[in-house]
Amino acid sequence: MAKFIYRMQSILNIKEKLETQAKNEFAQARIRLDEELEKLASLERRKKEYEGEAIALRNTTLDIQKINENKYALERVEEYIQGQQSEVSKAEKAFNRARDNLTRAMQETEVQNKLKERAFEDFKRELNAQEAKEVDELTSYTYGQRIKENG
Repeated sequence: MAKFIYRMQSILNIKEKLETQAKNEFAQARIRLDEELEKLASLERRKKEYEGEAIALRNTTLDIQKINENKYALERVEEYIQGQQSEVSKAEKAFNRARDNLTRAMQETEVQNKLKERAFEDFKRELNAQEAKEVDELTSYTYGQRIKENG
């Protein structure tokens, strides 16, 4: 029996490697985005603590130095939050790019797999046609031999 050899197997292998690489990049982008979001959440929690401390400082005996320190800390945290929001935005863009690349790589691999399936189906049809032709030839030969022997 003939052996099926997909002539574009090397392309399929490359597409599968690219898909695997895209999956890894997607996972790394997801991890980075999660880390950046966690940093942002941490900064926002710290801001709320400073805001709570500011309220407490204003409700007790007024200590101007502590109030000013608290105000300064709150301003710094707000700056950090803005910077972190920028980092989150960058991470989201990288994540979206990685997702798009993964989607594209998966589609390309799927196309190559479908082409391979079609090529295999064509191969099976050709093989069946070849076998049918051989059976017909054998039948014709056998029939011809019987006529020769009987005639």
